Amino acid sequence: MEGIRELTGDGLLRLAPPIRRARDFHLYTQDGRRLVDLWQDDGRAVLGHTPAGVLRELKNTANRGLFTSLPSPWEGRLIKALGSLFPSRAFRLYAGASGLQEALAAAGGLYSGPFPDPALQSPPPPGGALDENQAVIWRPFLGPLKGRPPPLLVPRLPMPPQVQALVLDPSLEARFPPSALFPPVLLAAALRGLCNLLALPLEQRTLPFPRINRALSQSIWRRRSVYLYAPALSGGGAYAPWWNYFLQAGFLLPPHPQQPLIIPRILSAGEEAKLAALLGGGMETPPADAAE
Repeated sequence: MEGIRELTGDGLLRLAPPIRRARDFHLYTQDGRRLVDLWQDDGRAVLGHTPAGVLRELKNTANRGLFTSLPSPWEGRLIKALGSLFPSRAFRLYAGASGLQEALAAAGGLYSGPFPDPALQSPPPPGGALDENQAVIWRPFLGPLKGRPPPLLVPRLPMPPQVQALVLDPSLEARFPPSALFPPVLLAAALRGLCNLLALPLEQRTLPFPRINRALSQSIWRRRSVYLYAPALSGGGAYAPWWNYFLQAGFLLPPHPQQPLIIPRILSAGEEAKLAALLGGGMETPPADAAE
């Protein structure tokens, strides 16, 4: 495919066929294909595209006509649920990535990205330890961050992308603008997704998938919990041909090389075997027909 090596982000996603339906960890295309979603909207669908109770919450809130951005009890409920996940912290809710960047700029002198991502095993920024104003991505199932807790966390949670939570040390709270107002339909969906994460049994928070583990022993991919990352594909034109190679095999990779591949919580035996075959081996370049 001519020029694919220069593509990233939406440019790569445009190469995927139109999606007419999403269910659990599968995407169903307009031309009848089924794709296994290894992107999961950068973790916002880490519990699947049809998480339990979210549609019911959306319908209940929509039936009340709550589509306008106004003060509502759902904001307080969502903050309380965040407090269960991040005790002794303060919280803000901003309108997506752009709202978060505006808030960081308004706070003044705070690290505004790109944010280190523990799923990528990112090294500390130049100079060694994290800066005192460092913001770090937080992802489910990775366990606690090592060392002193970062003052700012940008969590990737099973919530609508329009609602971006910021977790901050209480000493920084006064520097930040207040949370944005959201339509209660969005907050209700965000709350249900977060409650689903909090209610997930411990035994379901690790995914063994032995075939994948065996394949990774001789692979360019590295695994941390449910997240995979290939440092060899993180820059230049190395990533896009692999993205297209996986797509042709029925798997959707993240459109950005600095986002981790996420192993779905549900894989059939056949899907696991096929994914293990794609991940296995020590190749740093896909087969010659990968970009066709």
